[in-house]
Amino acid sequence: MIRPSSSLLCRRSFSLFTFVRLLSAHTASRVASPTSRTHTLFARYSTSNSVISDPSRPDLFYHPVSLPMVGSAYAVSFLTQPPPTPDSCSVVGWLPAETAGKADAEAGLNDFVENPKFRVIMHEAIQTGLQEKVDDIWINAALQLQQGWMHIHGITKNNVVDNRNLPALGRIGDPDDIIASVLVQDSKILPDTYQSMPSYRLCTSDGPTLLTEGLAAKLKLVLEGAISREAAQ
Repeated sequence: MIRPSSSLLCRRSFSLFTFVRLLSAHTASRVASPTSRTHTLFARYSTSNSVISDPSRPDLFYHPVSLPMVGSAYAVSFLTQPPPTPDSCSVVGWLPAETAGKADAEAGLNDFVENPKFRVIMHEAIQTGLQEKVDDIWINAALQLQQGWMHIHGITKNNVVDNRNLPALGRIGDPDDIIASVLVQDSKILPDTYQSMPSYRLCTSDGPTLLTEGLAAKLKLVLEGAISREAAQ
């Protein structure tokens, strides 16, 4: 079972790490008494479609799944609906429920595995959202920039306050936080020039991707449509 690293818990972190701490508490009870209620609860989570909501990120949900060569894991998703398959494009990535072969090993950020299918659909949703002008933040950013390449960033949040991790106008942010770049001409976004950033990480020490409000809503709609098609196949 996952155990949090003390060094990770001292860093600015939330979401997956908050969830890890909760699972760690379950672990202690399970070790103390294999027949405890915690053990029963974990068994239920591992064998049902019970969704677990994140206490720090109301937009994040954890779905118990079983993966080949890994076993029990939690699929991280922005949807309350369970994924039709463990590797559904709606899954941001996976957090193993147990560290294989290392009962006493600590688990943390390095145990999160990104889902390449999600990365593809995320970029499609963002580009479409920019085309449809669903997000005022980026519309206003283009008005300020007027001309040049604009970097699309996520926003970050910790367990104390919200913090929009957007660099000052004209400054380039951390490559890990740049989702994509798009050309602006005459204060207007040109969605066809959208270029994804290969170095962007879906999960950092600030947690999984957190988009600005308009793009987040668009992504959710796209994901809901995608899993409907997956379920029909």
